[in-house]
Amino acid sequence: MESLTTLYIDKESHKFSAAHYTIFSASERERLHGHNYSVSARIVAPMGDNGFSADYNVYKNRLAGLCDALDEYMLLAGDSPYQQIEQDGACYRVSFADEHMLFLQSDTQVLPIRNATVEEFSRYLLQGLLAVSGDDDLREIELCVASGPGQKGCASWSKP
Repeated sequence: MESLTTLYIDKESHKFSAAHYTIFSASERERLHGHNYSVSARIVAPMGDNGFSADYNVYKNRLAGLCDALDEYMLLAGDSPYQQIEQDGACYRVSFADEHMLFLQSDTQVLPIRNATVEEFSRYLLQGLLAVSGDDDLREIELCVASGPGQKGCASWSKP
């Protein structure tokens, strides 16, 4: 019988600071603001013959890389049905309701998400972690993104 173990990775260094706004409807959104997001993961894998299931350092480094890629950017929801994003010189021109906003491309990431929320950020980062962990013998991953103490969203994956 296979023995599974669960690793929890919740390091203070797994964080990113980013600006965003959440869209509530075709005509209502939050004001632009930012958070210091923290990222944690729960990983389930089989116990190896050597007494451990996965190398913590490998997953800590992967999570740090995913966080670093989002750190200090304006994050835009590229798949939102309520806004249009176009390149305009060195900027992104975002049209929402009757508003037009410009963000420098060098300061902005347009992500393949529907909204700039912790739920969508967790799904996006989980996909990134799975992409770099494709050959690993993992059974489950839960990746969480918190925007502050007591407020987080998590996305889960289980091996089919």
